[in-house]
Amino acid sequence: MPLITVACHAMATRFEIAMHGENPHALRAAGEEALRQIDQLEAQLSLFRAGSEIAYLNARAAKGPVRVTPGLFTLLQQARKLSEETGGAFDITVAPLVRCWGFMGGDGRIPAPAEVAEARAKVGMGLVQLNPADFTVQFAREGVMLDLGAIGKGYAVEQAAEVLRETGVTSALIHGGTSTVQALAPPPGEEFWKIAIETPSTRPDAPPTLLATMPLKEEAMSVSGLLGHSFRAKGRTFGHIIDPRTGEPTIGTVLAAVVLPSATETDALSTALLTMGAAGHDAIARLRPGMRTLVVSESDGQLQIEAHGIQVR
Repeated sequence: MPLITVACHAMATRFEIAMHGENPHALRAAGEEALRQIDQLEAQLSLFRAGSEIAYLNARAAKGPVRVTPGLFTLLQQARKLSEETGGAFDITVAPLVRCWGFMGGDGRIPAPAEVAEARAKVGMGLVQLNPADFTVQFAREGVMLDLGAIGKGYAVEQAAEVLRETGVTSALIHGGTSTVQALAPPPGEEFWKIAIETPSTRPDAPPTLLATMPLKEEAMSVSGLLGHSFRAKGRTFGHIIDPRTGEPTIGTVLAAVVLPSATETDALSTALLTMGAAGHDAIARLRPGMRTLVVSESDGQLQIEAHGIQVR
């Protein structure tokens, strides 16, 4: 049975779809339609596109109610629910803190305590009013900014998977930057799609080693990590994942993985797990029946690994 792959660049990452089926032309057409859906979602959800729906909302919602499309409104409701379930560890209003720490288009810096306090005053889903009666959104104060970076890629992957299903594709794998993966039915003759998770390393020259092999079928996995986008100062490494509850970069946790049917949820919850770390592992793992989770912490150069439902090598 032929294997067809299609790819595009969107949301600052590479999306790729691998599909098995009898008709290569139909597969390619379905894959390209799914990629167009991803492109459309980037144009709608990107914080950095001046004409996006999110940019329009960020510019006007502090002045009064702003009507949004039903799809975006539903996604914002889902983001609110996930924020409540994680005690604020996942929060789409974290953008002022990301900017404060120099990670919004920059390499990072240590802000003054007063800057952090000012940014924290603009963060929290309690500052976002959602009115389901007319699909409007309003911010409680100036400076609130929505950033769907920790959920948008998973949402795009999940929506692309729906396009494939609707066009008759059954066996496929979609990934966004390899950090979020959605699996449909496995390849012919296989029981699962098998996805590798590499052991995180603080040494850029270290050869990659396998931490776990994840079998996926009709489910998604997201992996969040700190390595790569960080800076060192005062003898510490500061990563780009900011804890909305404290206003500070997360410390100690270097990788988190979550497996669930929904890529939207895995994207958000892997970020929450990375933020909460080992101390919040059990709380996150109890949020959904059958959820599989993995968290890797680092202390004094040594890795500590905890897993629920994931076989670590």
